[in-house]
Amino acid sequence: MLHIMPQPHERTELEAATFRRLLQHLDEHKEVQNIDLMTLADFCRNCLGKWYGKAAEDLGIEIGAEEAREAIYGMPYSEWKQKHQLPATADQLQALANRRKG
Repeated sequence: MLHIMPQPHERTELEAATFRRLLQHLDEHKEVQNIDLMTLADFCRNCLGKWYGKAAEDLGIEIGAEEAREAIYGMPYSEWKQKHQLPATADQLQALANRRKG
């Protein structure tokens, strides 16, 4: 099989498409709570929002923290929290504490 490396502009397009698919996947699995993501992968939707905001800043694009989160959640964060975020269970909190201990 022929393996050709993408050109720089193609790589950007591939990365953007992959990121959009990640967001779609997270949107399709709202049952996966941020605390679960933090415990398993050490990042969550909020982290993605912060990274999105930092990338905008690095490119000289003005975007607020709430707008960055909305880009990730597909709706205002407060609305997403109200509709989809469940209170953390004792087990989830303990698992996150254990993760942070190392």
